[in-house]
Amino acid sequence: MRESGLAEMLKTLDANALKGRATFHEYDTMVLMRWGTSYTRRHLWIEVKGNTVRFRLSPHRQCSAPVPLCDGEYHTFTGEMWANHALLLNELNKYYAKPVAESSSD
Repeated sequence: MRESGLAEMLKTLDANALKGRATFHEYDTMVLMRWGTSYTRRHLWIEVKGNTVRFRLSPHRQCSAPVPLCDGEYHTFTGEMWANHALLLNELNKYYAKPVAESSSD
């Protein structure tokens, strides 16, 4: 994740847009970035598998655009795709603007 520049992009997003209020949960091959209150909790779910970076989104129809690769749940960036930092940053901003909402624990 560090190699793709995504880690730094997430830290910048947290500092600038969220004023440092996001929390990061790191697992073996995944990072979960969470923010919001108990009523407005949102998250970005990012997995690293080999040389790919995958963003888990709400289930949706498969996208017709060739970049990123889409299977209806994940948007996947290959090493060649995430090497284009402008593309990766643009996609990250789209996912931040429309994040996955978490269900309440009630």
